[in-house]
Amino acid sequence: MSKSLELTLPSLIDSVDEAATLAEKFARDNGFGDDVVSAIDLAVRESVANAVKHGNEFSAEKSVEVVFMASADSLEIRIRDFGSGFSVESIPDPTDPNNLLNVSGRGILFMRSFMDEVEWSNPEGGGTMVRMVKMT
Repeated sequence: MSKSLELTLPSLIDSVDEAATLAEKFARDNGFGDDVVSAIDLAVRESVANAVKHGNEFSAEKSVEVVFMASADSLEIRIRDFGSGFSVESIPDPTDPNNLLNVSGRGILFMRSFMDEVEWSNPEGGGTMVRMVKMT
């Protein structure tokens, strides 16, 4: 049983599937069930896609760092890009009637729906880090 796993992935769309596959294996290896694994899969896919596309803008010089940490009652995931950073408050609320047809902003809503805790920060050294926790 591994309690943590750290990955460095390239800024490629293929990294989304790689991160999701490794997240599922890590969760299952640490005893988490289907309901937790499904939530983690969707949240990891969305956050890595955001890091690759919006954060790093597909730059070959930038990577995406992914950390999985398991405890007896939760799984924590941290995903960091090395882009210019952003403020989550600047993303329009996709549930606002004026934004219902917009394609952006839904990923953040999904992450918040699937995970128990979601928070963004702009760490020293640049970029954006999202920290997500799923309780068992």
